[in-house]
Amino acid sequence: MGSMEASTAPENGSAAAGGAGGTACNGAGAAPNGGVMERRLRSSAASASWAAHLPLEVGTRVMCRWRDQKLHPVKVIERRKGSSSSSPADYEYYVHYTEFNRRLDEWVKLEQLDLDTVETDVDEKVEDKATSLKMTRHQKRKIDETHVEQGHEELDAASLREHEEFTKVKNIAKIELGRYEIDTWYFSPFPPEYNDCPKLFFCEFCLNFMKRKEQLQRHMKKCDLKHPPGDEIYRSGTLSMFEVDGKKNKVYGQNLCYLAKLFLDHKTLYYDVDLFLFYVLCECDDRGCHMVGYFSKEKHSEESYNLACILTLPPYQRKGYGKFLIAFSYELSKKEGKVGTPERPLSDLGLLSYRGYWTRVLLEILKKHKGNISIKELSDMTAIKADDILSTLQSLDLIQYRKGQHVICADPKVLDRHLKAAGRGGLDVDVSKLIWTPYKEQG
Repeated sequence: MGSMEASTAPENGSAAAGGAGGTACNGAGAAPNGGVMERRLRSSAASASWAAHLPLEVGTRVMCRWRDQKLHPVKVIERRKGSSSSSPADYEYYVHYTEFNRRLDEWVKLEQLDLDTVETDVDEKVEDKATSLKMTRHQKRKIDETHVEQGHEELDAASLREHEEFTKVKNIAKIELGRYEIDTWYFSPFPPEYNDCPKLFFCEFCLNFMKRKEQLQRHMKKCDLKHPPGDEIYRSGTLSMFEVDGKKNKVYGQNLCYLAKLFLDHKTLYYDVDLFLFYVLCECDDRGCHMVGYFSKEKHSEESYNLACILTLPPYQRKGYGKFLIAFSYELSKKEGKVGTPERPLSDLGLLSYRGYWTRVLLEILKKHKGNISIKELSDMTAIKADDILSTLQSLDLIQYRKGQHVICADPKVLDRHLKAAGRGGLDVDVSKLIWTPYKEQG
């Protein structure tokens, strides 16, 4: 959920000098742009010296021109030979923008790299060994524990390194789904025959995927589906929610997971979909019901998880659908008469969305409620797990520990300030339009 936009970063390097006004005239006979020419010659010499070291090694750090036409620092993650020739200058490089999330990693050509800024990276194992000699075992463990990418908080350092190594290069660059072409964010474990396919074409109704547009066009003439293959349990205006049983619709569930993994870094299901229900949110028109996002849920969870994975597809983000999906999962928990919590770890965007949801729901109740209210009562009213309520209120400094118990401090002005910071609540779930009974194992 959330936005795929990167945070604004300062421009690296300075603007190129040019024109007589930018250089000092050194002597009556000096050319006004002599300083510029001298710098260009030096630059050409530097680039020429680096040309002898091409192709660049994995681990090299360099400045790269991004889509904003500014230079940003990157690290070379992988390299491959270009298709046109075997020249060292024809290599392409898979780079990680060190200022941004991994979802923006991409293949770039040599001309996008500023070779004057090349830094060869020390081998990580050698670097670790050299660093460990200067640190105590306790200090090194503390660094490993804190150097965890958001969304991987429950992975230890070794598991995180293994995960990043296995998924370091996106295998699919783009997909076509309905009327949208979407840039992917992360690696997804598609069958080997689809690896290195630059673009996949998905049927937006059954989620079968193909390598070529012509295959999709032939498929669409034969595909009878106009909505996800499940029961419609909610319709309000043009919004519909379908419940899909992973056991009854195994191929659809697997395809949905392949698709979701392209936009989720931390976790997803691949093949074991029998134990899950998928709740697919759609926008409906005269052509059919078009998926905008989904969440999955275990049929039976001993840990009180009411949501396993959640995704709003990039074209539909920032429209309130992610918040709607979270609210919907809690409405199902209320119908079940249970408290719920999302499965951990949450992605960075998922954590932001949940924090916002919990804040809005809890503070709206506290604003309206007169007299004392306990965390258990809040949990019974909202189906939010007590631990999540406690951590949310503590993060807002609205709770204190007095005489052996937690006390909620609900000053109206403070509540209003936090509510304003939490932002708008998104689309409301009209519970009167929800027609659903909790899942029970048949037979």
